[in-house]
Amino acid sequence: MLTREYAGHPNAAYGLPFTAYRLRIRKKVSQPPGFIPPPRGDVSQLLRLARFLTPYRGRVAVALVALVIAASCVLALGQGMRHVVDAGFMKADPQLLNLGLIAVVGLAFILAAATWTRFYLMMTVSERVIADLRRAVFAHVVSLSPAFFDSVRTGEIASRLTNDTEQLRQVIGFGFSMFLRNGLMMIGALVLLFLTSVKLAALIVLGVPATVIPILFMGRRVRRLSKVTQDRVADVAAHVDESLHEIRTVQAYGHEARTQDQFNAAVEAAYGVSALRVRMKAWLISLVMLIGFCAIGVIMWIGGHDVFAGRLSVGQLSAFVFYAAVVAAGAGTVSEVWGEIQKAAGATERLMELLDTGSVLAPASPVIPLPPRVAGAIRFDDVTFSYPTRPENVALGPVSFDVRPGERVALVGPSGAGKSTVFGLLLRFYDPSAGRVLIDGADIRHCDALQLRRAVALVPQDPVIFATSVAQNVRFGRPDASAEEVRAACAAAHALEFIEQLPQGFETHLGERGIKLSGGQRQRISIARALLADRPILLLDEATSSLDAESERQVAQALERLSEGRTTLVIAHRLATVRTADRIIVLERGRIHAVGTHQTLLREDGLYAHLARLQFMEGEAA
Repeated sequence: MLTREYAGHPNAAYGLPFTAYRLRIRKKVSQPPGFIPPPRGDVSQLLRLARFLTPYRGRVAVALVALVIAASCVLALGQGMRHVVDAGFMKADPQLLNLGLIAVVGLAFILAAATWTRFYLMMTVSERVIADLRRAVFAHVVSLSPAFFDSVRTGEIASRLTNDTEQLRQVIGFGFSMFLRNGLMMIGALVLLFLTSVKLAALIVLGVPATVIPILFMGRRVRRLSKVTQDRVADVAAHVDESLHEIRTVQAYGHEARTQDQFNAAVEAAYGVSALRVRMKAWLISLVMLIGFCAIGVIMWIGGHDVFAGRLSVGQLSAFVFYAAVVAAGAGTVSEVWGEIQKAAGATERLMELLDTGSVLAPASPVIPLPPRVAGAIRFDDVTFSYPTRPENVALGPVSFDVRPGERVALVGPSGAGKSTVFGLLLRFYDPSAGRVLIDGADIRHCDALQLRRAVALVPQDPVIFATSVAQNVRFGRPDASAEEVRAACAAAHALEFIEQLPQGFETHLGERGIKLSGGQRQRISIARALLADRPILLLDEATSSLDAESERQVAQALERLSEGRTTLVIAHRLATVRTADRIIVLERGRIHAVGTHQTLLREDGLYAHLARLQFMEGEAA
């Protein structure tokens, strides 16, 4: 239900490895439900985080020094125990016990200070690294072409930016330092074990492979399951995002129960993989602890006989048992943290897939800079285009037409004729499959996309309202605009009449997707945004479709003034709104059917005249 097949997905040819990867790994299904094994990850993926850690290498170095000091303090306690038992208890010398207490307290203070330093520095570094990583991934994602988002769910990307980075935060701040600390103590304890008793230390060394083997074999499976767990959590996040954003449609069709069933299935799939991962991890930890403490028991038994035989002192045996316990506890901690590190490796791989996804819309060489304000001449030169997700269907072309600076041109035709595709190509959301799109004579494939889009203002058919204030929504077109300029733009869009009636006026928060406004009000905010942007090329996609007759008349007058001196392309199904256009381009099935003015196209009695008769049959004669 939540999977999609990958069979030569078209986006694979558009430099979208993340999309292709996500679709490819979903085609294999096994138990439990929802479990799809991904390609095996590798802990070496964590090395790719080095560029995010490098700016904080000084803090990391200090933390590592503190870590070594803390580990040394723990190891020194064993030697202190040896001397206290042999010289204090065995010789009944209270002075040695007093000195031993002072030494232990001193070591405890040093250990506490070193531990605080290590913990504080590593945790703050982890918070800083995760903040930097989130910024880098988000900045890269928002720069990707719309072809990437055609096949990727936004909820999944959100999961990677939140859940995956949270997993990394725990490992960078706590997991790595714990792994190194216990690893150092294990190595130091093993050295001291050999200095104490070579025979007993050899037994410990023989027991190490028995501990390492389950870590290697079972840990590999834990790593794979960890990555799949993150994928299933991403499925849950994506389902929540989609369902709640479209809650009105869900409720309007009485789809609540089915949506809940789908969500439950996604949750159960995530639980199934997580439960399997936890079970494997529990086995791993338990086996390591069992082997480690059984080894300690055997060593105590052998060491006890050596004490009875006089080959080992009681203090040496006490120190040996202490170090053996350090080795066993360290092995258990290392095995547990290793599982978290493997899980972080899977999270890193998922984040790096996003960063590795290249945008197919980087400017081609040689790069052509656009002037600060273009004249607005537009030319489509034998352009053909198919959407990456539907390469077998030609959405547009071949088409050729010119729009002169300051000209107002309307694009009309039935749904699917290619009108919105023209806008998408002009904004360079996509590049043509063949042919060229030129602005002021420059092939826009050679232009920086950001520079190009700063020359274009768009009023979409479905107005986009952000969850912020009225003023901030309008300023989206020009963030540095003054309050007076915002008000003037809203007045020109005939939006003041309802803005001034809102509880806080221009500072009223409009809610998610502008839920507090009607469709017509949202459209007028969108028009005000375009007015404020003041760009030489204006794209109007059914800009008055959500307005009533009176509002449409008022906004049409504002748009007429806005269009003066600007190159304007208008998409319209309501032909009454484009009668005054300088030219009308009629599109049908991706090709140009006819070009002319309103009156000439009516006289030709073609597709435009047919559409006009359908719309005006109950009103004035066409």
